[in-house]
Amino acid sequence: MSITIKDVEHVANLARLELSNEEKEQFTGQLNAILKYAEKLNSLDTDNVEPTSHVLPITNVMREDITRESLPIEKVLLNAPDEEDGQIKVPAVLE
Repeated sequence: MSITIKDVEHVANLARLELSNEEKEQFTGQLNAILKYAEKLNSLDTDNVEPTSHVLPITNVMREDITRESLPIEKVLLNAPDEEDGQIKVPAVLE
């Protein structure tokens, strides 16, 4: 697979970039070099390699979900900057 100047122009257009002719040629060369380097991965023998999502075995550490009594509303409202009718009052965000 090879990148052409037309491909670079298309991507530049999508990104709303204006490139000079020299920049288009430079990016075409750089992108082709990247693709050529990535093609080296095709020569690797991956037959005995299991697919993984992470290189290291990572597991989530979760605490047990224990139900307990919630705080009384009076204690919660002590931390509120303003309250009205037993609810936390906040500034309006919509008009």
